[in-house]
Amino acid sequence: MADELGPLLRELRERAGLSQLRLEERSGVSATHISRLETGKSRNVRRDTVNRLLDAMDPTTEDRRRMASVLTELDGDRPAGPGGPDGDRSAGPGGVDGSRSAGPGGVDGGGPAGPGASTPPPAEIRRRRPVRPASGPLSEAADQLAAETRRRWQREEEQRLVLDPYPLPVRRRSVSATITDLDANIRRLPPGAVAAPLDLSGDQHGIGDLYRGIGSGRLVVLGQAGSGKSVLAMRLVLDLLQDDGRTGADPVPVIFDIGSWDPTAHTLRGWLTGRLLRDHPYLAGGSSPVGAAAAALVDDGHILPVLDGFDEMAEGLRRRALEELNRTSLPLVLTSRPDEYAAAVRSATDGTVTPLKWAAAVELAEITPADLLEYMPRATRSPLAADGPWDRTLRGRTDPEVRLHRVLSTPLMVFLARTVYGEGKVRDPGELTDGSRFPTEDSLRRHLLAAFVPTVYRPRAAEEPTADGPHRGRPPQWTPEHAQRWLGHLARDLVRAGRERQDIAWWRIGHSLSTSTRALAVAAVSALCVALPVWLAEALIAVFGEVRFVAAVTEGAALGLGAGITAGVLYAGMATFGGSVFAPSRVRLRLRRGPGAGRRPARTFAARSGAMVLAGLAMGVGVSCTLTLQRVLYQDWSFTSAEVLRVLATDALLLGLIFGMAFGAVFGLTAMLEAPLDVSSAATPGSLLAANRRTVRAQLCVTVPALALAIAFGGGLVCGLLDPLLGPLVWLPQDAVVIGTVGGIGGGLSYALCFTAWGQWVIFVRLLLPLQGRLPWRTDVFLRDAYHRGVLRRTGAVYQFRHVHLQHHFAHAGDPEG
Repeated sequence: MADELGPLLRELRERAGLSQLRLEERSGVSATHISRLETGKSRNVRRDTVNRLLDAMDPTTEDRRRMASVLTELDGDRPAGPGGPDGDRSAGPGGVDGSRSAGPGGVDGGGPAGPGASTPPPAEIRRRRPVRPASGPLSEAADQLAAETRRRWQREEEQRLVLDPYPLPVRRRSVSATITDLDANIRRLPPGAVAAPLDLSGDQHGIGDLYRGIGSGRLVVLGQAGSGKSVLAMRLVLDLLQDDGRTGADPVPVIFDIGSWDPTAHTLRGWLTGRLLRDHPYLAGGSSPVGAAAAALVDDGHILPVLDGFDEMAEGLRRRALEELNRTSLPLVLTSRPDEYAAAVRSATDGTVTPLKWAAAVELAEITPADLLEYMPRATRSPLAADGPWDRTLRGRTDPEVRLHRVLSTPLMVFLARTVYGEGKVRDPGELTDGSRFPTEDSLRRHLLAAFVPTVYRPRAAEEPTADGPHRGRPPQWTPEHAQRWLGHLARDLVRAGRERQDIAWWRIGHSLSTSTRALAVAAVSALCVALPVWLAEALIAVFGEVRFVAAVTEGAALGLGAGITAGVLYAGMATFGGSVFAPSRVRLRLRRGPGAGRRPARTFAARSGAMVLAGLAMGVGVSCTLTLQRVLYQDWSFTSAEVLRVLATDALLLGLIFGMAFGAVFGLTAMLEAPLDVSSAATPGSLLAANRRTVRAQLCVTVPALALAIAFGGGLVCGLLDPLLGPLVWLPQDAVVIGTVGGIGGGLSYALCFTAWGQWVIFVRLLLPLQGRLPWRTDVFLRDAYHRGVLRRTGAVYQFRHVHLQHHFAHAGDPEG
């Protein structure tokens, strides 16, 4: 039976219509290892590897049972119950481990125990805990990730004033069983066992203990907008990462904003890996072409995904996302608003309910008036006496006061109220009970949102330098009007193409400009990058020789125009069909490649050089066309002349080959020198921007002289090879020096400024958008300042508005931009 494993795997793969490479993408198991399993060359078969393959192929229950039988025969084990040697490992209904009890629909081949059957004592089937070596790269990566995650969320907890003066009471209660799985499945009980009701009540202080007590490791947290779901997720992560409660085998809880996941384009594991690499670049080390450490942590179960913001996904993707989550057996935590989650678990056609399998669910309760009476005076440092401002505002039971109680029933509105009417503020909270001014709850909410920016952007004293980098001199004193306008632009940019995003990523801010505007800017910058070296060279020639002012100007303009038009067209095509290429680089240049450098040199060289050869060919053709136009305009050449057409074709061929070979060789070799960023902690927006600036500078130092030499010597080589066919061809030493220098400087600068994330940040965000008044000149300083004022929050390498309500307010506030 051992020989049946390979044919069975091949049968399931072919039935699913997957190639070995496609199965590698979906499962994370290398195509080489899949081939060895199918051909029987690998005798080291791990059950978790087969589980991952099965999850990617989506087989039937019968197929899973066949696989379980094959694996049981292969390792010589017999199925063991919960009390057996393998009883502490649970794969759930989707697993293939025949030693685990899976219940109906599982793969152990058994059904529910009959009345007369001998059954073991009821016991929870605990989820499988990841096992990793006590030492080694993977263990060190997990420990480093845990330490950095704990530091990050401790800082965020302080930044969001969660502990000042004490955590706002956020209570939880059980959710209706109509949208949750069965208690027996949540507890992971064996067949025949009776599940006791789950007690899920409590507050944020016991969220860690609540999660540890869930046998499946799956929890759904529901709550209305602003009810504190994100803060509860943050508290859960910190509880699970406490030094006294965490062991080396526990998975590392990491918060992911699931609203940006498109389950139709990316698998869950692939998306999680990409997010880890974005926020923790040091996890890119290893021998895999993708982040080896990040992929291994996800695939081997060392990451506990805390998926925040399920309700923020596009409505049409939620049901598909839930189906993808149900295909996996990963422990996870999911937060959502109740209505959106209930709509996702209910089928729109027949009304059937398909909840997140094995997941317990809790709902966050509203903050009570008694909680407000205790909290608001202490949070705003107001008198606690019976005649204090908050006591007079909250103690009554008239209609305006009841409306205020309902508005302040969520932590978000409490935060806004304490900010607007907090310590040192001259405003009296009693105005919130003015029924004529605020006749509805919605008017109260709009008032608190509108008063937030003028309050936090009051002039204040100079601050101490922050961890993100010190302000030079006094911090900028942004006016509320300017801040409102700039925040409004950022918020409106997050709603594009009918899909709302939350991440304010510095490398995407420039994309708020239209593609045509960006392409024109790229063309202008590229033209200057090429024309300026020509004019400088002609100016130096004029110092030591004859003055050729008109010829120098026209020649530089012709070369610049050709390069600019070509660069603009290339950028427009890349932005339209492959915009992801403009993501920030997470590599650095390293002359010596160690074992952790990561990618295969030949494949890396071929991938980069192939694209750059095409770009060089296009650049050569564009430059030759504008040079011919210059000759026609200033040297009385005729377009209809056969000689002009012959020169044009010859120049296009020669310059295309010279530039193509030079670009392909230089940028291909540069790609081989790239290694993952040597970042010892999680990336922040400022640190990732600074790392990309350093990387671009290093690339310029390498590419400019290398391009100059490649063009100078490559020109002579190409002319020598083609002289018998197209001759006579002349490549003089002075031509090699001038064209090589101009091509090296112009090509290097054009690539750095127009085709890297940092260069586009400089052109679009530091120049064009401030010129239009949409953003300040120092956008990075403004974003960092908004974070410290509490308007934005930081999630890894990106910023987000503190809450989606604030994002919506800024998106619709103020006059529309012209």
